[in-house]
Amino acid sequence: MNNPFQRIGLIGKYGGPSVADTLKRLAADLDGRGLEVLLDESAAAHFESPDRVVLTREALAGNCDLAIVVGGDGTMLNAARSLASADVPVLGVNLGRLGFLTDVSPHEMHERLDEIFAGRYEEDCRSLLHASVLRDGRTVSESDALNDVVIHKWDIARMIEIDTWIDGRFLNALRADGLIVSTPTGSTAYALSGGGPILDPALKALVLVPICPHTLSNRPIVVSDQAMIEIVVHGDESTKAQITCDGQVNFELLAGDRISIKRKDHALRLIHPQKHDHFDVMRKKLRWAEQP
Repeated sequence: MNNPFQRIGLIGKYGGPSVADTLKRLAADLDGRGLEVLLDESAAAHFESPDRVVLTREALAGNCDLAIVVGGDGTMLNAARSLASADVPVLGVNLGRLGFLTDVSPHEMHERLDEIFAGRYEEDCRSLLHASVLRDGRTVSESDALNDVVIHKWDIARMIEIDTWIDGRFLNALRADGLIVSTPTGSTAYALSGGGPILDPALKALVLVPICPHTLSNRPIVVSDQAMIEIVVHGDESTKAQITCDGQVNFELLAGDRISIKRKDHALRLIHPQKHDHFDVMRKKLRWAEQP
């Protein structure tokens, strides 16, 4: 079978000697296979004087057949927001702590690439969220998220008050530290620490998890990923809150702001080695049934 991936885009986490070493070994491996290697600006920063094509993230997405992300899940989250719309398959090399999304270890890169370039791999599609903030009828912020969109307080010791609608139907009024709206992928991230359920990545669902709600009857709720979620921030001119996408993109919210959250039209094409087992990954990462 001919290798469908001829132009490989490399994306790396900023900083760290282990990232630089892995990227250089990976680039040399790809060179040895006669493949074209493209670097985004984050990867190029690890090469002393890169004699390769260096592109912006958006340009890289439009010019490669496969993107390889070297770093941890945070690096993958950052890359996913810019790669999903271009329909580029993405492979993660894990240099982080958990590695739910980046599941190839550096020491096995060569063997896994042999398999992938021979067509022996698995692919699954991960949905993203698109969030927009409306203020006085005008959109003032927009961003995507692979894990979650979080509406949360600005002040350390003060709750916020928000109303939530699902497809135009009123759900509840919430006094809490905030609200997490998560994809199935993000259900093992912040939503999990907030007491939310773990969702199979294949589910077409979203989960809403209140953060430290003032009313004990407020519990996580799972809805269809076709739902339009709308959230309104209450308060006065002293009210300050934030919206955060994947823990990386932040925007200040004011009283009266309306946040709309829906599934993004494009999904992330995530590449895994053959015989990838999501439940095995969870069992290892979450240390289920680990013997003392």
